[in-house]
Amino acid sequence: MDPNEPGGVSMLFRKKIERSCGYCLYGSHMENGVILCVKKGFRSEESQCRRFKYDPCKRIPKKAKALDFSKYDKEDFSL
Repeated sequence: MDPNEPGGVSMLFRKKIERSCGYCLYGSHMENGVILCVKKGFRSEESQCRRFKYDPCKRIPKKAKALDFSKYDKEDFSL
């Protein structure tokens, strides 16, 4: 996935991204985790193929972990 090649899209955040039909340019989300691929037909989200092209708009980032404030006192937050 070289961004310099025609039609190439640069990958955000990491250069080595795990291939998945769930965030491929050619896939469209259907119900129950099924992807309709222009190139390969019906696929699961976890499946992959050699025609993978990264689409950053389809990537859903993981939620951040909730911070644990129990180890702080009220005095830590006052000026």
